[in-house]
Amino acid sequence: MAAPVPEVEYLDVLTKTGQKTGVRKPRGDVHRDGDYHRAVNVWIYSESTHELLLQKRADCKDSWPGQWDISSAGHISAGESSLVTARRELHEELGVELPKDAFELLFVFLRECVINDGTFINNEFNDVYLVTTVSPIPLEAFALQETEVSAVKYISCEEYKSLLAKADPGYVPYDINGEYGQFFDAIAQRYKKNVEERSLSLQRQFNRYAPIQLGADLTELGDSDLEALKLILKAAVIIDAIFHEQVWVSNPALRDWLKGHADKSDLHRLKWNYYGINKSPWSCLDDHEPFLTTADSAIKLHPNATKPVPGWKGLEYKAAFPSVRPPGANFYPADMDKMEFELWKNNLTEGERQVATGFFSVIKRHSENSLHATGNSGSNYTLAPSYDLYYVPYSQEYSSYLTEASELLQTASELTSSPSLKRLLQTKATAFLSNDYYDSDIAWMELDSKLDITIGPYETYEDMLFGYKATFEAFIGVRDDDATAKLKLFGDHLLVLEQNLPMNDAFKSKEVAAAPIRVIQLLYNAGDVKGPQTVAFNLPNDDRIVKDRGTSMVMLKNVSEAKFKHILLPIAKACISREQQQLVDFDSFFTHTICHECCHGIGPHSIVLPNGEKSTVRLELQELYSALEEAKADIVGLWALNFFVSQGLLPQSLSKSMYVSFLAGCFRSVRFGLEEAHGKGQALQFNWLFEKEAFVMHSDGRFSVDFDKVKDAVESLSREILTIQATGNKSAASSLQEKYCELSDPLVIALDKLEGLKVPVDIAPSFTVAEKILHGQS
Repeated sequence: MAAPVPEVEYLDVLTKTGQKTGVRKPRGDVHRDGDYHRAVNVWIYSESTHELLLQKRADCKDSWPGQWDISSAGHISAGESSLVTARRELHEELGVELPKDAFELLFVFLRECVINDGTFINNEFNDVYLVTTVSPIPLEAFALQETEVSAVKYISCEEYKSLLAKADPGYVPYDINGEYGQFFDAIAQRYKKNVEERSLSLQRQFNRYAPIQLGADLTELGDSDLEALKLILKAAVIIDAIFHEQVWVSNPALRDWLKGHADKSDLHRLKWNYYGINKSPWSCLDDHEPFLTTADSAIKLHPNATKPVPGWKGLEYKAAFPSVRPPGANFYPADMDKMEFELWKNNLTEGERQVATGFFSVIKRHSENSLHATGNSGSNYTLAPSYDLYYVPYSQEYSSYLTEASELLQTASELTSSPSLKRLLQTKATAFLSNDYYDSDIAWMELDSKLDITIGPYETYEDMLFGYKATFEAFIGVRDDDATAKLKLFGDHLLVLEQNLPMNDAFKSKEVAAAPIRVIQLLYNAGDVKGPQTVAFNLPNDDRIVKDRGTSMVMLKNVSEAKFKHILLPIAKACISREQQQLVDFDSFFTHTICHECCHGIGPHSIVLPNGEKSTVRLELQELYSALEEAKADIVGLWALNFFVSQGLLPQSLSKSMYVSFLAGCFRSVRFGLEEAHGKGQALQFNWLFEKEAFVMHSDGRFSVDFDKVKDAVESLSREILTIQATGNKSAASSLQEKYCELSDPLVIALDKLEGLKVPVDIAPSFTVAEKILHGQS
């Protein structure tokens, strides 16, 4: 009887920069021809003993037989993903089965070498993963794959590094002075900081936020509305839980762990406090650099990860997160790239594509559901399609959360005395379960209630991969009727602004709906409200509604007042020329914020591309959209202020103060970091206006506005951005951001001065009134 023919493993052939070519070849041919391909390295690290697990490669291996090597490694088969491969290889080779939150992607490195007398050419991109266990796994718990592994052992990091440095022939060689040195550095750095050093660092980061208390006068609310408010606040707490899950797969476990250990020490308290501001391990004000590592994360017990061992309770591991913030957050598989998404999307029907690229779905892998998924097989040198992805509606993905939130809002709707609030709560409750938010967004726009509620999935800043997916958020406030009445001017003149925008008339919309503006005193917020606090928002983002009905704006007046007092005035005192400091005032700051939000509702949204195809600005600009849209709203908002003044609709007293207040605001927003859409957009504007000499830096490091040049500079940038949006020109958007979205020397001078003076970067609100209501104290 003939021996069974072994299954041929196919690999994706990559370019020298690691991109898929669309070609796949048998593994043997790849190494014969020296084709670039991808593999995974998985390391198991014991935290308590500072040891690494090594495996001894089987003698039958075609590369480095009989030598000690990485805990587990393997090629990524054609059509397969990195993380699924890492999980599968660890299971197949060592008998260790772990969920995806145990795997931390450290880095990717390229290994280029030739062995076996030139017959084995290895040009391999390696995705390096770390699994951190609390203590060593008993050796008898492993189930070794004999064709791959002959033995395993633990070895201290320092000893292993020393053996590699000496090129010990018993160990597979790695250049610890090259890229692979990152591995040992990453482990060493996360455990070397002492408690005092870390505490001081976290305290400095935390001190950049000025703590304030926010509340609102509830005396005009009736008893039934107060009862409804309590239920709405409870729904907002649920919304917060959803957002934590949207950020990263292990983020909820990290949150619960830090909260549960906050009383253990001052350091633990600081970790929890600063996490509470950022709602993730990545610092919003530091371009999302991590302030925590997996070493700080939750300990999870997986009793069935390996073979059982008498007297051993099972494998305990640290819930992992990468040091680099994942651009796709938890909306997409962590190892998915844009090409894979586009290949899959192009095989969908038009309706399916709309869901896949829409606001309210997450993207997942079929192969994540099984460790035994195999790569694509087929004929030699063919294109490899990708069908591993699928979408899940939010209503299904977050079903347990949304069902509870829906019930709370439905009950609240039965209590409130306001007809428009009743309709909003009812339609939102329905939307949470149906995943169709159109009617609830219309109801939100038509809200006319003392109690002002915004709750649901809206902004897409967290999706840095495409800018498609919306995060959940909640803003609960009490309407300021007097301030709201004063702002009717802005919403009523949007069509006039649209008709006069500095761009080609062919791009202008003939119909722009008036934008209702509501001013509120913020009582509570939740969900995607991390880091720097918003002072206003303009919703909805659904292009269908924007086209047909326009948008509505909500201004958070007490937040604006707090920022002006604690942030903008100290900035002006430090960075604005003494002659112009008195021109920085709250009216200019607040009025520009209004115009900023108005200008989200005008300009290009639904567009016609040069080839005649209909699209939207968001779809065409993808990950570049958010920063450019924020820059557009800012700079066109400044243009709009001047337009209103020139038409006699706003007082002449704003004609200079609006520009100087805007200049001070540039320094405020850039401090949010250039990884954040508002900060990036503000850097673009400042650098453009500085280049046009509209902003001037003096010998003492202070800045002023050249009133003779600023109007033309503002108009030229407005025209540039509006034209890019109207044509859906992603290449032009990229060029503009590459040139101007940087920390230029003048910005660095200003930011260093503010840092030295310890001017707060933003506010950290607490909501004592809302907390009392939630806990039944009122």
